[in-house]
Amino acid sequence: MARIITKELAEKIAKKLDAKIDKRSNRAHDIALIYYEGRLIADFGIRRGSRDLGHDHVPGNIFLRPHQARLLGQCTINKDGWLEIVRQKGLL
Repeated sequence: MARIITKELAEKIAKKLDAKIDKRSNRAHDIALIYYEGRLIADFGIRRGSRDLGHDHVPGNIFLRPHQARLLGQCTINKDGWLEIVRQKGLL
């Protein structure tokens, strides 16, 4: 079964959202922390293991449907577009 969000796509999403990456060595995941106006608004884990492991938890953690998260990682949706989606959901 194909993964919706791969490790590579999760890393692209983190970069696009200007996430701060917490790489504490005692965790199985790096944690992408997303801030808006100095306030943490979302976070998600990026597995350190094999690139074949799925990251299908990411869409829910960043308040998107899987297809939207994929578009975010593939450059169709930008950070401002993501913020607008989050704002429309009343989460900002």
